[in-house]
Amino acid sequence: MNVLILGSGGREHTFGWKLAQSRRLTQLFFAPGNAGTQSLGHNIDIKPEDFAAVKQAVLSFKINMVVVGPEAPLVMGIVDYFAQDPELKDVKIIGPSAHGAQLEGSKEFAKKFMIDNQIPTAKYLSVTSQNLNEGLDFLKQLKAPYVLKADGLAAGKGVLILDQLAEAQTELGLMLDGKFGQAGHKVVIEEYLHGVELSVFVLTDGISYVILPEAKDYKRIGIGDTGLNTGGMGAVSPVPFANADFMKKVEEQVVKPTIDGLKNAKIDYKGFVFIGLMNVDGQPFVIEYNVRMGDPETEVVIPRLETDLLDLFEATAEGQLPQVRMNISSKSACTVMLVSGGYPEAFEKRQVMQIPEMPAESVAFHAGTQLEQSQVLTNGGRVLSITTLHSNLEQAVKQSIELAEKVQYKDKYFRSDIGQDMMRWSAKK
Repeated sequence: MNVLILGSGGREHTFGWKLAQSRRLTQLFFAPGNAGTQSLGHNIDIKPEDFAAVKQAVLSFKINMVVVGPEAPLVMGIVDYFAQDPELKDVKIIGPSAHGAQLEGSKEFAKKFMIDNQIPTAKYLSVTSQNLNEGLDFLKQLKAPYVLKADGLAAGKGVLILDQLAEAQTELGLMLDGKFGQAGHKVVIEEYLHGVELSVFVLTDGISYVILPEAKDYKRIGIGDTGLNTGGMGAVSPVPFANADFMKKVEEQVVKPTIDGLKNAKIDYKGFVFIGLMNVDGQPFVIEYNVRMGDPETEVVIPRLETDLLDLFEATAEGQLPQVRMNISSKSACTVMLVSGGYPEAFEKRQVMQIPEMPAESVAFHAGTQLEQSQVLTNGGRVLSITTLHSNLEQAVKQSIELAEKVQYKDKYFRSDIGQDMMRWSAKK
């Protein structure tokens, strides 16, 4: 089977790494890919949002399956584009329709979906410039900290958590005035939930589903979860507090009503549902949905998957998910993200990288890299994630950190405390 993966980050490199292990894979293509994906298959220099170019690649390379990594082409309707094109309609594609992608494309749509399907979530109010005063009043009714979310896609950076009411009121106005562009012309104000965050991942064929390993990621740039939000600085899996009792609540109160809600609304959905959760005193509350796998969570979830990923994807596309037996490793995974100096603000690209050879338990997943004359160069804010799979979390964390220290490029930065909170949590139990 010939497979095309759309995207260029660590998530897509991880998908490719796992798919390359399938005996059923014939050829693997990435659009556009990065320096790491080039060693697994063929990079095609096209953008995932250029549907006409994607179609040409699918026909030229006789692609049987397309795996959509990032959210933008899903929200733009690439699944609908394939379904409506006579030359593409028989190509398997992993991802929801544009209607389903609104779970991520619109925070307001997602919150209404949760309320309609009685899924536990924080109380909220949608605000535009027309009801700004109502939004300011709603903020006064809440307790600090205050959560503001741009309604549309903002590359993972459209959420503000603010401690002062006056600052929240000011930022609300700035967001509505275009701080996050079109994404912030509508803002969702949410009640802040106190608890511990985790991510749960579901793969669904629109009727049935499987729950993949859960993960905890680290969004802030600084040690101890301080500083600006990023696209993610690292992740661990499994999550120690997500025991069988808690995960049963997640499945009954969140996963089942989510999939039932999609079915009842007749939404075409064959792909991932990323559920951002808060554990509030042992009860799951949904913070957000994404309609694709997270990054860097993919880098710890997929390495724990012992089932052939190509089999899972094919069963998803064909509505046969219950036919595949899913096996998950009992080992722990930790990934540490290396970023460019200055990220998530201004940073330099094209820094020459030296990446050490990885031991058997570890993999270097490329994110923002490019290959030029046999040299690996930085090509983004988040550059490389190093994942280690080990029998215990402590050793997985230790080895990933040690390997991150050996990577060389100008102004390298990574968080050295990834997973420390989960190890302390485990030590208390």
